[in-house]
Amino acid sequence: MDTASNAFLEKAPIGELMRKFAVPCVISLVVAALYNIVDQLFIANASYLGSYGNAANTVVFPLTVVALAIAVMIGDGCCAFVSLSLGAGKKENAHRAVGNAIILCVASSLILMAAYLIFMDQILAAFGGRVNEETFYHSREYFFWIALGVPFYMFGQAMNPVIRSDGSPKFAMVSTVAGAVVNIILDPIFIFPLHMGMKGAAIATVAGQILTAVLAVWYLFHMKAVRLERSSFGMYSSLMKRYLPLGITSFLSQISLVMAMAAINNMLRKYGAMDAVFGLEQYAQIPMAVVGIVMKFFQIVISISVGMAAGCIPIVGYNIGAGRKDRAAQLFKLLLICEAVLGAVALVIVELFPQQLIGIFGAGNESQYYTDFAIKSFRIYLCMMVLATVNKGTFIYLQSLGKALASTAISMIREIVFGVGFAVLLPRFFGLDGVLYSMPVSDLLTFIIAAVIILRTFKELGGAGHDERHLKEASVRRELKQVEL
Repeated sequence: MDTASNAFLEKAPIGELMRKFAVPCVISLVVAALYNIVDQLFIANASYLGSYGNAANTVVFPLTVVALAIAVMIGDGCCAFVSLSLGAGKKENAHRAVGNAIILCVASSLILMAAYLIFMDQILAAFGGRVNEETFYHSREYFFWIALGVPFYMFGQAMNPVIRSDGSPKFAMVSTVAGAVVNIILDPIFIFPLHMGMKGAAIATVAGQILTAVLAVWYLFHMKAVRLERSSFGMYSSLMKRYLPLGITSFLSQISLVMAMAAINNMLRKYGAMDAVFGLEQYAQIPMAVVGIVMKFFQIVISISVGMAAGCIPIVGYNIGAGRKDRAAQLFKLLLICEAVLGAVALVIVELFPQQLIGIFGAGNESQYYTDFAIKSFRIYLCMMVLATVNKGTFIYLQSLGKALASTAISMIREIVFGVGFAVLLPRFFGLDGVLYSMPVSDLLTFIIAAVIILRTFKELGGAGHDERHLKEASVRRELKQVEL
């Protein structure tokens, strides 16, 4: 099938296209985020694991995100490049980029797995795993099996956006959901009746990841707009230099979370030890366990945010490649509205129902100190959710326009300069609460920068003043010109 199979991206209504591509993408990313969260739900409600298991899960979580960061850099970058290539009618670039992405993903995943297994103890210690011996023991057990599953996890996640760029967002969603269902079924079986603990939670997760990877392999042999050939599978450095920068924003949005979690975990460990309550051995793991849970809720919301924006990548890329900036502007406006609504809904939930949220993660088995710190953490840490979702949508949209430099710059400022910087700086003045203040302060300052970029983007696209009447008039003028010719 040729590029005509994706021609509807230039003709169908924008709202309809966004629903078609964004909804499956959102579901795919939320389900991917739920892999780790589902583990934590069952771990938290297992009395023999409790907050120690929660803290161990929090320690390992950013290390799974490292794998995800590399995978989405390859996958999202390839997705954007393939969409731009198909829109411009360059089919050879498209299929070679996909083949190259497959090779790069497999090679990088094997290297990362080896590094995790060889330097396991040092890595876990760097992410706060030695807050106490019980937490470190559970962290090690969980991480060993998760590391073995890294190649399957990365392949499934990298191929997901590639499948979307081929015009099959529903299959991308189904493959991810299928793996998550396996995880959800096996988790309670391994953790409760079989009493396998952290090992059981990890094996259930890896089993789901293997299924997702297998489904992705099947699809690669049945692609529509892109047909893989023997010549597709080569190390084309020229193509790699073009599509990897388009995925760098996705990489930074994930890897910065790793850097922030490393800083946060170590600040929680350092300043928690100075606290009158959390300085006690039996309560030392509580701040890390709680903030990990808050971050999991944040990850769900951000997965929806990124999903909405990432779902737009094939639409934007194709229309920009076809010279339809007016449609790209329409989509950007709709995306920003949806992002703001998402942030507002999330804000209401965390401010009004923090106790109910923490209750899902086994608070009933913990002390009152656990619950009180959790309520405060939800309300402070996530109080700027509206700005956070708008910021994230803007980063990803710039990426879909091929503006790798601008997208990368603003992402680095938010995630590394602000995110890590304030996580380290503010605790010096506000102690344990300073860790909680770091998130809203970062989002507020980033939004000031994002607002300027949003206005400039609309100006470049010529979309700020377009309405339906103007679009129809432009269409009529094009048709008349063709008739005259």
